[in-house]
Amino acid sequence: MKKGDRIDHLPFMEKINWGIIGCGDVAEIKSGPAFQKVKNSTLLAVMRRNGGKARDFALRHNVPMWSDNADDLLHHKQINALYISTPPSTHLEYTLKALEAGKHVYLEKPMAIDSGEAKQICHAAEQSSCKLTVAHYRRKLPAFLKVRELLGRGAIGNIIFADIQILLPGNSDIIADTEENWRLEPSISGGGYFYDLAPHQIDLMYHYFGKISNVRGFSTSATENPLVEDIVNGIIAFESGVQFRGLWNFGASPLNKKEECIIYGSRGRIHFSFYGESVTMYTPGGSDSFTFTNPTHVQQPMIETTVNYFLGKDENPCPASDGLVVMEVMEQLSNR
Repeated sequence: MKKGDRIDHLPFMEKINWGIIGCGDVAEIKSGPAFQKVKNSTLLAVMRRNGGKARDFALRHNVPMWSDNADDLLHHKQINALYISTPPSTHLEYTLKALEAGKHVYLEKPMAIDSGEAKQICHAAEQSSCKLTVAHYRRKLPAFLKVRELLGRGAIGNIIFADIQILLPGNSDIIADTEENWRLEPSISGGGYFYDLAPHQIDLMYHYFGKISNVRGFSTSATENPLVEDIVNGIIAFESGVQFRGLWNFGASPLNKKEECIIYGSRGRIHFSFYGESVTMYTPGGSDSFTFTNPTHVQQPMIETTVNYFLGKDENPCPASDGLVVMEVMEQLSNR
């Protein structure tokens, strides 16, 4: 472990001392800096297999330590929580090692490469005295909190149906740009752009509507890469009676680009984007629009709640069992 500034010695559970395993593109802005901005939280060390890039991240973000070996973080006595931000193919390995080493875990989505590995993570979390949260961070962003509040108070009446259409060209700015496009390698990502982006939408539907009773899906590979599903079309029935239809197309013409969710109720409907900052509600009385500003580091509200959960001050904002549901639904929709 390479050291920089002195690290304060604090009692184990007065503060969450973080290490990041996998300080790549996601950790750069979306999450990494937030660990230093949340109360009772500090980022002590980062790890990446490319030591030069780990060192560069640490220097730019004022992180005291860096390493190219995950074991340095897993066995560091002052680190009591790990953010696992590697590609999904290594989530199981690092999560099991972290829990065994007595570290709490904040685990990137999708939580594993498939539901079988997700079940292993759930079992390990249940058996461990440590805590685990899955990073479905949209649950805590203001626009999606507003949607949940509107649904909860019956602003559009009884919820009947939800419809999602995600039609994106392959070069969409919504899709993360990385040096190596591992998201199109199922052995690393689990299943292409669908596995990268759909967890956000499926998790929110589950978060809003509750337990799922049935799932049906159809998928095809429409582009030159036969290993991943470019078009996924599916329906979900929730135990609450809410019906859902979703269509994902990751090879759409730029002219057909669309990214929208509409939730229909008995007295109106709600429109929103998963990548925007506004919500519009239509009722017999007219329309109401709500505009929000996301934090610079979009995972910060989720990380704040996770820190409080680890310290025993809040409930788990997304337990491993919820992440497993998302994995199982994605497999059913994509026929994997």
